[in-house]
Amino acid sequence: MSSIISLLLLVIYGGGIWKFWSGFEKTNFNRSFQNRLILSLFWPVLVFNSSYRKNFTKALKGSK
Repeated sequence: MSSIISLLLLVIYGGGIWKFWSGFEKTNFNRSFQNRLILSLFWPVLVFNSSYRKNFTKALKGSK
């Protein structure tokens, strides 16, 4: 059972990285590769920051 939960969490984490990486150009963040990588990898922690959350939503939904 725990392996199924772990797999599900890994899929959600990977999906979040993929969606944010794909929509990164729609955010207000600096366009450097390092910035894109760090913000993509740490999205579960950073999503609690309201400014990051707004940009994360822009990246996921494509709103400007």
